[in-house]
Amino acid sequence: MKALSKIISYPFTVLFYLLFGITILVFHPIQWISFNWFGYSAHKKTVDCFNWTIIRCLHALGTTFHVDINTSIPNNVPIIIVSNHQSMWDISPISWYLRKYHPKFISKVELGKGIPSVSFNLRHGGSILIDRKNPRQAIVEMVKFSKYLQKFRRSGVIFPEGTRSKTGVPKPFRRSGLQTLFKKVPDGYVVPVSINNSWKLQRWGMFPIQMGVRLEMTAHPAIKIADYDVEMLIDKVEETITSKIHK
Repeated sequence: MKALSKIISYPFTVLFYLLFGITILVFHPIQWISFNWFGYSAHKKTVDCFNWTIIRCLHALGTTFHVDINTSIPNNVPIIIVSNHQSMWDISPISWYLRKYHPKFISKVELGKGIPSVSFNLRHGGSILIDRKNPRQAIVEMVKFSKYLQKFRRSGVIFPEGTRSKTGVPKPFRRSGLQTLFKKVPDGYVVPVSINNSWKLQRWGMFPIQMGVRLEMTAHPAIKIADYDVEMLIDKVEETITSKIHK
């Protein structure tokens, strides 16, 4: 059955990449115009539409989404969204379903160029690009990012495992990034997010993409940063996220 499933996935993956390619090419000039001519709000709406479209492209593979967002998440406060990381397809569901909180990403510097739409948004949409080989640069960017979240009351997304889990099994959290954000955004809130089954979309790498995956995303109740010691808070967030990961 697995071999048959993989064979069937080939033509649908071709269809998906065709739709995905059109999407990133079409939205790149739209993003440029909205950002340069109309400012942040217009660019934000364009990025929201972009991520909604990517989710619709994944439907061509039979991908379905089950999303549970806790209603306790406050508005107009800085938020740190902490999520496990299973594939590159985690990004659009977080961006779309949590769009009211203006999510901005901590990403590796290599993604800041060469990818239509994606690279432009990472450079101009409020996200930051981290050079993993340069810890000093990473710390400076994280501090600037914290100030940005404080000032504009937006949310920052961090994947503390460092790299994606190729089997869905959570990796231990790297603490330095969380420590910086929690210390520099003391009046903010943390929203733990658990993602399941996204790894199956890249079970065979980038080609083919598995058909019929049910991607699940749970945004847990918000936690006030000031109510916890930083190390205890990291432990609590990690435990909350992993408690909803399918074993």
